[in-house]
Amino acid sequence: MRVGELVELDREECLDLLAPGGVGRLAVNVGGGAPAVRPINYVFDERSQSIVFRSDYGSKLFGLVTSRRAAFEVDGIHSATRTGWSVIVVGVAEEIRDPFELRRLARVGLEPWTAGPKAHWLRIRTQLVTGRRIEAEAPRAAADQ
Repeated sequence: MRVGELVELDREECLDLLAPGGVGRLAVNVGGGAPAVRPINYVFDERSQSIVFRSDYGSKLFGLVTSRRAAFEVDGIHSATRTGWSVIVVGVAEEIRDPFELRRLARVGLEPWTAGPKAHWLRIRTQLVTGRRIEAEAPRAAADQ
């Protein structure tokens, strides 16, 4: 079985992979224990270079507002070819309260997947963005085998 090559991605490629939005995983400290990891649907707001998502009251919101730090991960996996990519964002988390920003973001089409009002709009500013891609090993030429 061949093993793929691990390639580091630059910031621009990471942001391109974040751009379509979708579903990722949020990691946030919700108290003294281990961080909580929760799936969220998100959009990438190019204007603020942020991951934007909505939340209701609960431990996730409390943890974000209290610690103001969070990590976010999104990936694409192709198990048949054993290839894929992963992007991790670490940054400042903040609740969006500015009425102008809220009106602007209301037009991006971010709809919650779960029931409930999800009245709180939040963002993680992309201070640190890292990514990796697992590429399939190129087939060897007959002479190399």
